[in-house]
Amino acid sequence: MRDEEAPRPTRYPSDFAATATDRRALLALSTLSGLTARKLLELAAVEGSASACLAAVRKGRAGSRGDRTHVGGIDPDGVAASVSACGARVIAWGDPEYPISLMDLADPPALLYARGRDLGSLVWRVAVVGSRRCSALGRDVAVDIGRSLASAGACVVSGAARGIDTGAHRGALDAAGTTVAVLGSGIDVLYPAGSRGLLQEIEAAGAIVTEYPPGIPAEPFRFPARNRIVAGIARALVVVEGAAGSGSMISVDHALDLGREVFAVPGPVTSPLSEVPLALIRDGAVMIRGADDLLADLGLDVAPATLAGPSELPPDELRVFEGLRSPCLPDAVARAASVSIPEAVAALIRLELRGLVRNVGGRYERRLSPRGGTADAANA
Repeated sequence: MRDEEAPRPTRYPSDFAATATDRRALLALSTLSGLTARKLLELAAVEGSASACLAAVRKGRAGSRGDRTHVGGIDPDGVAASVSACGARVIAWGDPEYPISLMDLADPPALLYARGRDLGSLVWRVAVVGSRRCSALGRDVAVDIGRSLASAGACVVSGAARGIDTGAHRGALDAAGTTVAVLGSGIDVLYPAGSRGLLQEIEAAGAIVTEYPPGIPAEPFRFPARNRIVAGIARALVVVEGAAGSGSMISVDHALDLGREVFAVPGPVTSPLSEVPLALIRDGAVMIRGADDLLADLGLDVAPATLAGPSELPPDELRVFEGLRSPCLPDAVARAASVSIPEAVAALIRLELRGLVRNVGGRYERRLSPRGGTADAANA
């Protein structure tokens, strides 16, 4: 029986994948469903190299019965060919491109499959996670945070899921910035299918990474493992919406275990989507009201020129913006713009997220004029 008090290994041996033979063995090991990252890490502490670990599986000393049956039919060269065929590459433990921050995990992946830019060039990574079934406002917040982080030179990390993940990636892309998508499927399986176009954009502007080889389908049990990489690859994590039991809590738990700073965007106390952010704030996460707070807390700056200009606004937001001639309450804005108060409030919140207006003591005021000047200049 394993001594539960004995410390678990947290790093692979330095020469775990040092040779071409070891790298071929590692490709075969990555296809085994019964040999999790934690189990492989423990096996490596005993066997030393990837080749020795594969031999242990073949001899029945490690892995599941299914693994031992499966490994006999694995051709590492075939796996390598599949990787090349989809335009991917292998990043093994110890490679210069392997993110050092992942080494903080209790069960770091022994290798990553990647497409797109070199991970070493995608620095200052910040993760943004949240609900798949998010609100329209929550998605706007995620887009604004992603856009602002990218405009400030940070790389946005998320899981490419619908909802908040997609919003954060989209915001970074809209700002012509960089972003990394971590998949819970094989490197050639762009999931969800509806995000295929988005993932192709992410590959061109940043990178797609996974610990799963080509052909591995997206299955529910793979996403918790994916979430640890989302948290591990970033230096901070932001939560935008999440109901009780949300998978985003898995990312949060990993981030806290790793000592990463966790930020949360509050929402209405009556909304189920606010449960996770509000609970995190109550337990000590840093509350942020939006992108401005996040950038300030991270010590990042974004040039005003990168913010969306009034000329680019949808008609309803432009009408409210033009009605905001001086600092005033939402009801006054509604009268000036000839819209209902709820419509004015919704538009004002979106304008605030875009960085065009700000709320001071309940009154809204412009931050930019239609010609790109300051609010003071517009009202002078």
